[in-house]
Amino acid sequence: MSGIGKVQDCGTKGRMDTNDSLRVASLWHSMHAISQQLSPVNGCSGIELLQADTFDLHCFQSLPGTKFFVVCEPGTPHMESLLRYIYELYTDYVLKNPFYEIEMPIRCELFDINLSQAVLSDRVALLGR
Repeated sequence: MSGIGKVQDCGTKGRMDTNDSLRVASLWHSMHAISQQLSPVNGCSGIELLQADTFDLHCFQSLPGTKFFVVCEPGTPHMESLLRYIYELYTDYVLKNPFYEIEMPIRCELFDINLSQAVLSDRVALLGR
């Protein structure tokens, strides 16, 4: 997620620490803003997918502007729906938490539990195919 958010590393390759995640979010925010300005299409919402040889980086931007990221193996399906579900979890467990302050690190046990379950169930569904 953009800003000061949550780093949930559920992968088996290439771990990112918090500083790496903040660098990626910062770079992405800049590229996203530039792509909106340079796009020949009016109303462009910016970059949603970056494909590289060894990974894909998917981004979902909510209406208020919070960005959620998933880094996965190239060609991994259904990442857009996973990102939308993560946003639903964020709105249900983080934004409705009376102790959460916007732009502060996310420390919400129910969000953590449900996020881990969502990623695990998505991974199980992918491996079962």
